[in-house]
Amino acid sequence: MRVPTAVITAGSLIGGWQLARRTGIRPLGGAVLAAGGVLAGREWARRTSPGVTAALATTYVGAFGLSHPLAKRIGSWPAVLAVSAVTAAASYAAADRRTPR
Repeated sequence: MRVPTAVITAGSLIGGWQLARRTGIRPLGGAVLAAGGVLAGREWARRTSPGVTAALATTYVGAFGLSHPLAKRIGSWPAVLAVSAVTAAASYAAADRRTPR
């Protein structure tokens, strides 16, 4: 049984942020983010078209980038949870609810 990409993307965004925050080693959080992106990307490529895969990858990376300025406005936890939820929803809608092609 494969883990849904919605879980991978949300988990790696939240987990990477928490790991970087708790250890003070930002590259460690980046490694979690990268690993989640690779795992999700492989599954997106398997389940969807190249265009959808690219759009989901852009959403994932964009969520990471957006979380930083958003955190200045609404706080760290709400920002990370918000971008994780949006990314998970996009992953579910575009890839997870579909059958593999």
